Amino acid sequence: MFTHSALNLKKFDQMPEKCPFCGFRYEIELGFYWGAMYMSYGLSVLIVLIVGVSLYFLANDPPTWVYLTAVAGTVILLTPVLFRYARVLMLYLFGSVSFDPKYKR
Repeated sequence: MFTHSALNLKKFDQMPEKCPFCGFRYEIELGFYWGAMYMSYGLSVLIVLIVGVSLYFLANDPPTWVYLTAVAGTVILLTPVLFRYARVLMLYLFGSVSFDPKYKR
């Protein structure tokens, strides 16, 4: 669905116009992926909760700067992945897309 690896920080968000296998047009309507911002926000909040609770129980409630550093670092490092998952979820949940095994590579 994406043209480059998530590790390529300059091009991790680039998508082809159509699927090379089935010809499906990825951008169903103009601004379709704006809703993915809310999904990305929800995924980020989930990560913040997981990291925060993990630090609380595993590191015996460290100082506030440890929480801020760990949470910010984790979310920043996972931004390309969160971006992609949010777009895929948006397309799957609201774009009427389902997996068809005959197009599997």
